[in-house]
Amino acid sequence: MADLFDIQAQSARLERQGLPPQSQQYNTLPPLNLIHAAEASLPNPSDPSYLSGQPATKVASHITQDIVPALCGQSQSSRYFGFVTGGALPVAEWADNVVSRMDQNVQVHLPEQSVSTMVENAALEMLLGLLRLKESGWKGRTFTTGATASNVLGLACGREAVVEKKGASVGELGLLGACAKAGVSDIQVLTSGGHSSLSKAASIVGLGRASVKELPRSASQPWKLDLDAVERELGRPGVASIIAVSMGEVNTGGYALDNVDEWKRLRGLADQHAAWIHVDGAFGIFSRALEEDRDEYRLLHTRAQGVDMADSITVDGHKMLNVPYDSGMFFTRTPSILQSVCVNPNAAYLASGTVASIPSPLNVGLENSRRFRALPAYAALLSQGRPGYAKLCHNMAQLSRKLAIFLRESPHYELLPDESSDVEEVFIIVLFKAKDGKLNDELVAKINATRQMYVSGTSWKGEKAVRVAVSNWMVDIEREFRVVSALLNAVAEGREFDIEKV
Repeated sequence: MADLFDIQAQSARLERQGLPPQSQQYNTLPPLNLIHAAEASLPNPSDPSYLSGQPATKVASHITQDIVPALCGQSQSSRYFGFVTGGALPVAEWADNVVSRMDQNVQVHLPEQSVSTMVENAALEMLLGLLRLKESGWKGRTFTTGATASNVLGLACGREAVVEKKGASVGELGLLGACAKAGVSDIQVLTSGGHSSLSKAASIVGLGRASVKELPRSASQPWKLDLDAVERELGRPGVASIIAVSMGEVNTGGYALDNVDEWKRLRGLADQHAAWIHVDGAFGIFSRALEEDRDEYRLLHTRAQGVDMADSITVDGHKMLNVPYDSGMFFTRTPSILQSVCVNPNAAYLASGTVASIPSPLNVGLENSRRFRALPAYAALLSQGRPGYAKLCHNMAQLSRKLAIFLRESPHYELLPDESSDVEEVFIIVLFKAKDGKLNDELVAKINATRQMYVSGTSWKGEKAVRVAVSNWMVDIEREFRVVSALLNAVAEGREFDIEKV
């Protein structure tokens, strides 16, 4: 790290993005023996020397020789397709090292002492521009640890807003007191294909997991939101409602609403019944970064239209933005509600000290102590710009679509949720299963056992399924397709997979 600010010395790592594919390293999963060896090297509490201290160079050698080789390649491999785990762009990785070196606590806007809050504000503005959201319409905004924290903020803001419209503040009186004063007997979260973090957020903010109600339009497309059912639920007496719209359902990548007309109807219903609309756009919202004039993405752009009508949005930076963990973003069109939820009262030592156009982050977010996580996002957005991210998202989408076509035509596999579905619905998620039931039961384990590709297991309509999520900046469409298709054929045919022969 001594040469961290020597850009010439750093140039080899910073310029990795421009290198040809064959010069990259792709260790998707480490060999099991290295994981076992690393586990054995960890300190033993029964050892007499336990916690006696060691020289820093010895610790660094241990981590380099034992720990690092046993870590998975989620950021280093273009074929790590689990969980929607993006990589770390070289410039974002470098900026993250700067964050650790400078160790800023970005909590209070102090414009005469540090530029950190201004950099954070600039990064959030650039992200709005990348996603083609109206910058002037999203004044409530902050960085979070990820989509889960952003969903917590979304439900907390929704909870505050729907009760405030009936005459009480949860932030001041607490949930029970505010609901009693407002005459609210229940707060419900209406969704379709909601991510599990939505239920977790509902628990954290005091609504309870049972408050989350799935309103699917049909059994065949459970991620689609049934607007007729929403209208019925909104009309229940004594109930306040938050509507959570999925932009990228976790298994299929599907969008809850089809087009801007459905958004207009939902917005009208929400206004009529004083409801709050929160969007979980963790990865699906990045379809808005694709080039608008390409016919192949016209359907995705149609699906993503209308999101500006929401009240709040979750975005995940360590997915499609390809910045290091942890990084998420939260936006709302009502900054006063966000501050009402998060404000730190009676703490004079935490005041900005001047009249500021940028709110102190501790008054608009969950944390009072927080690292400068905006810097890697700022570096990535500044480096890639709209053309760079459009290209990255294009590569991810094209590989996903090639895989979807391969699976649809394969004698071994079945493309889910529907083999006849339009491939232009595919963004970065591909869901499938093996046609052979015995193979399907073992499919995830057999794929991951090759150590050359990693996938997540899930279930679909009561059966095991495999989910591929393409989200790494290193994706090379032709190379990845060649390897993955050969690997899947080998697994299905019971052959040993040898990447050297591909």
